[in-house]
Amino acid sequence: MTFALASLSDRLAALLAAAVLVLTSQFAIGQEPPKNFVMHDAPKPVAAIKLDDAQGQSRNLADFKGKVVLLNIWATWCGPCRKEMPALDRLQAALGGPDFEVVALSIDRGGMDAARKFFADIGIRNLAMYLDSSGQALRTLSALGLPTTLLIDRDGREIGRLIGPAEWDSPEMVEFVACVVARSDAARSRKDPAPAVAPLCAGRSVDLPASGARSNSQP
Repeated sequence: MTFALASLSDRLAALLAAAVLVLTSQFAIGQEPPKNFVMHDAPKPVAAIKLDDAQGQSRNLADFKGKVVLLNIWATWCGPCRKEMPALDRLQAALGGPDFEVVALSIDRGGMDAARKFFADIGIRNLAMYLDSSGQALRTLSALGLPTTLLIDRDGREIGRLIGPAEWDSPEMVEFVACVVARSDAARSRKDPAPAVAPLCAGRSVDLPASGARSNSQP
């Protein structure tokens, strides 16, 4: 009987230890930013790039100052880019406005016509079309492959970067981006320097598919 009680006690202790380990692991994961999203310790300056809009007007990132921007560099020949574009469109529909915008920047050599046809073919309705007509955006922004996405704060500084595709319209990702926008707005209203990612936002955890680590290089 004594041996049985001791054995039962050992099993209960082992189960309790396992439960604590699981909870601790989940807590640790919860403190991480979205998977594959590298958030900087401090905002970084973004190199100046030019982009043409759908009307052929020359723009630059300074035109978006005052908004949190998700700058996505893509091309129609990039398979992962094509797959994630509808999710970016839905993210823009969910959060786009005076405080946030998804800026999808095509580097297609076929020009705006290639991007326009692609948007029409897959039913993109909420994203504006932008083109890197100089062909220098990838190099200027030190993007190693496609897709590459930069998270840019209201002052035009890079606060995070993700290489590869993501489920941009997942509830977790939408919540994370919305939190960054809200915390950025609160910091601006207090005239405080905004951190790279607010502590309350860093607790959001997003599980991306295995393909999230893949990217395409320009052929």
